[in-house]
Amino acid sequence: MIATSTAMNIWNYDFNLLPQYLEVLFAKLRIAVVFGGDCDRHGSVIYKTHNPRSWKSYETVAREIARALTEIGFQHVFVIPDDMKLPEQLKQQNIHLVWLNTGGVQGYNPVCHTPALLEMLGMPYVGHNPLNSSTLDNKHAFKRELQSIGIKTAAFMTWHPSQGIFDPNLQPRFAIAFGDYQGPFVVKPVSGRASLHVHFVDKIEGLSQAVAQVHRATHNTALIEKYLPGREFCVAVCGYVTYVGGAFHKQPKPFAFATVERVLESDERIFTSMDKKAITADRGRLMGAEENEVKQKLIELARQIYWEFSLNSLVRIDVRSDAGGELYVLEANPKPDLKYPGENVTSLVALGLAEYEMSYNDLIFSLVADRLDYLLTQHIEIIPHIVDLLR
Repeated sequence: MIATSTAMNIWNYDFNLLPQYLEVLFAKLRIAVVFGGDCDRHGSVIYKTHNPRSWKSYETVAREIARALTEIGFQHVFVIPDDMKLPEQLKQQNIHLVWLNTGGVQGYNPVCHTPALLEMLGMPYVGHNPLNSSTLDNKHAFKRELQSIGIKTAAFMTWHPSQGIFDPNLQPRFAIAFGDYQGPFVVKPVSGRASLHVHFVDKIEGLSQAVAQVHRATHNTALIEKYLPGREFCVAVCGYVTYVGGAFHKQPKPFAFATVERVLESDERIFTSMDKKAITADRGRLMGAEENEVKQKLIELARQIYWEFSLNSLVRIDVRSDAGGELYVLEANPKPDLKYPGENVTSLVALGLAEYEMSYNDLIFSLVADRLDYLLTQHIEIIPHIVDLLR
């Protein structure tokens, strides 16, 4: 179906034929949805070590993604744990494409480990490349990149355990970052998930203790950030190809959606961990036409970040406003929750699909189709095994 030369000229791919290509791939393409392996499970690692990022398997969501892929029409979908047996499993099952739904197994910067492994194996995947995975997951690296392209982010500094006990009054960097500001602050791990080990610190005097608590929990760098007292928002953004209304569309801009205000309870200064309190419809308020100006600002921020960072897969951008309503980007989640919506339980991403007349399966189809479109357009030379399926 794809006219290919020996060099597999990239210009032979035709987006208008994508539905036909997928019809062929439904019966042939072998997809593995990979979730986080458990380092406590025998045979998953050689030596167990420390994981500074709070671990979670994400297996339940991986199986929901796999179910959606099967319902869409893919006939060969496997769910495989992310551990040292992964390469062997991929080879045994003759996998053509991996969907990454893992935050890693253990060690530092675990989010980038599996995409790096897949790059080495020559295995294409749905997910972020190793550099973007690590940049997005390391909040301080992401925030520095934001500053370099002129996107506002809350003032911050970092402190590593090797630098000793943190005393803001003795650190020139603190004055450079915050000036005369005395609080409140937020102290959190540079790499983490679900708002775990995040501390609200009312005054400067409490910073040393909060930083020490993060160090004890993670053995990794702590991020000290100016607390913004305004509203909290998030917005999802993914690629240029979407599946809506039974048809594929390719837009000139990334698809930004799920503009949601995170509803804080009266005693909440920061959004509570989803591990402690499930994401329900009343905890995320989808923004409507009555707040179109803020909504459009969120959409443009998300699109700009997707473009500037050369992203290739779904992210969720977390944003907070100051007392005057000015928007500041806090962080980006490289593996946002893709939980299948259930009765009064959903994910912040899925919450915004109905607005665009999309279902959960439509989003999953959009993400895999966008990745295939990207590979066939930009990197056809590295996926000869998929091209062969289309001949």
